[in-house]
Amino acid sequence: MNQPPETIRTQHRRVACDGAGEISPALGHPRVWLEIADDIGWVDCGYCDRHFVLIGGPADGPLAEERIAEEHQSEHGRKEV
Repeated sequence: MNQPPETIRTQHRRVACDGAGEISPALGHPRVWLEIADDIGWVDCGYCDRHFVLIGGPADGPLAEERIAEEHQSEHGRKEV
């Protein structure tokens, strides 16, 4: 079974992702800059699916996490088994 994407809560609307996290940066992906839209409150990295959530935004909170997980699955055509 695949692990769900890592969720990172941030106070910044513009975030950088290189896929490294706990692994060496050399094993990640090229650094990309992502912009979190005010009306959505989250953005996914196109390389590693890391999920960035704006703190205090519309996607922040326990109920929002469930809704975003469902949207993420339908957007990417994935189903958990």
